[in-house]
Amino acid sequence: MRNEYLPKQAVIEKIVDETADVKTFTLRVKDKSGDLLKYKPGQFMMLSLPGYGEAPFTFASSPAKSSRFQISVKKIGSLTGAMHNLKVKDTVGARGPYGNTFPLDKMKKRDLLFVAGGIGMAPLRPVIQQVFKNRKSYGRVEIVYGARTPKDMIYTDEVKSWRDEADTDIHLTVDVPDESWGGACGVVCVLFPKIKINPQTSIAVLCGPPLMIKFAIFDMLKLRFKEENIYASLERYMKCGIGKCGHCYVKGKYVCTDGPNFSYAEMKKLGIAS
Repeated sequence: MRNEYLPKQAVIEKIVDETADVKTFTLRVKDKSGDLLKYKPGQFMMLSLPGYGEAPFTFASSPAKSSRFQISVKKIGSLTGAMHNLKVKDTVGARGPYGNTFPLDKMKKRDLLFVAGGIGMAPLRPVIQQVFKNRKSYGRVEIVYGARTPKDMIYTDEVKSWRDEADTDIHLTVDVPDESWGGACGVVCVLFPKIKINPQTSIAVLCGPPLMIKFAIFDMLKLRFKEENIYASLERYMKCGIGKCGHCYVKGKYVCTDGPNFSYAEMKKLGIAS
């Protein structure tokens, strides 16, 4: 019988320094049996490290027919700090996948707006990759990405490559520019006037700091995006990942099992929308 709490052993095959405090790990699962590698864009896994505990991380790569996946880790605490000290060939524990996915079927034939703030690009990366992998199934794509400084942006080479995709625009902004920055400055909302899609028929997907999500949704509603077509990946601390501990319980819903991706209409019903 499957033990939901028993992690698989995963070997670190590659580490990429995205920024001064963000690293992307390519992990290979030793035992391919089970459901861990059957994840979908938007889902997360629980990563564990002996002596430091366990925490949720969203899959940061598109599902592939292999035993490998990626996660991006921002150094913010003891577990993530320990992760940043690991080396290639070290092992970690991983279990999952958990949570729901983004509405890829609903998104087909629609124009799409992706809005990311900082490390919030990590959960959006798999769904963006999936859209470009099946480019003809989706409409126009607009990607809005903001970070504190130019050096805090992740996946920079890949983001640049997305500009070459058909019918796609990339809009970047930073809070604090440096001497090399020639783009926009300010929160992601300053870029909304540049988007060329019809808000009333398009679908928007957001991930980033809670304050960014709050103000971005506020401006989207003013642009006349429909509440049921705005989706956000919510940041809630998930202890177990399977709805047993109750840490993420909100008005009859568990963020870990019913989310972490909710439409704004759903967020309003749960009382977690401003």
